[in-house]
Amino acid sequence: MTLRPVEGTLPLTEECHHYEDVDEVPWDLQKYWHQRYSIFSFYDYDIRLTDDAWFGVTPEPVAHKIAEDILSHSHSNPQKTTIIDLFAGAGGNSIAFALSEKWDRVIAIEKDAATLACAQHNAAVYGVADTITWVHGDSLDFLARLKDREGKGGLDPSLQVDPARTCLFASPPWGGVSYQDQDVFDLSTMEPYNLATLHDACRPMGHALYLPRTSDLRQIAKLAPAGRKIEVVQYCMEGASKAMVVYIPASE
Repeated sequence: MTLRPVEGTLPLTEECHHYEDVDEVPWDLQKYWHQRYSIFSFYDYDIRLTDDAWFGVTPEPVAHKIAEDILSHSHSNPQKTTIIDLFAGAGGNSIAFALSEKWDRVIAIEKDAATLACAQHNAAVYGVADTITWVHGDSLDFLARLKDREGKGGLDPSLQVDPARTCLFASPPWGGVSYQDQDVFDLSTMEPYNLATLHDACRPMGHALYLPRTSDLRQIAKLAPAGRKIEVVQYCMEGASKAMVVYIPASE
């Protein structure tokens, strides 16, 4: 079956919550709800998230800083004109990429329909929904289709991009909050996609990986293309690191 962009807007469902009072919020999400304005500054304008999406949203100031940095960390030539957000979630990073106005095209991929509906709705709140190409599907399946050189991968022509001018951004699930219990997080245990799986799926295109702040740098160093360096940036808010982003240049 051919993978195509979403036509129009997916409907919000009962899973797409806008919690107004802490008493409405499940206990394990209350910590994140109290930080809601750092996640989405426009939260009061009916921002929607599924319960699972709360765990994976990039704080808005961090998302904007990444959107500012990501081109300066692009090591390849020609210049990148398309960015693909492989795990769009509730839309935080995709919205920041669109607001940066640095890209000719922003493509956002999300596997869960309710979460994608939230992302589209939230992008509309920020006024950028129509500038993002939305894809309801599996990101690794999308990449496999994109890299099918025989053109038999079943990818709609409107989703075909020039890999040489495309940058990938991946903020994958980390496998819950158990990573916080490890002084150094073993990226081979990340679920459902570990570091090696993500890297293999993304290359040879340049890609930025949003990872736990305690990720094992020895594992990350092994991703560097021969004779090249990779950059690792810790993104902080109020003096505390929220996550690290690994900027990996395109490889042959």
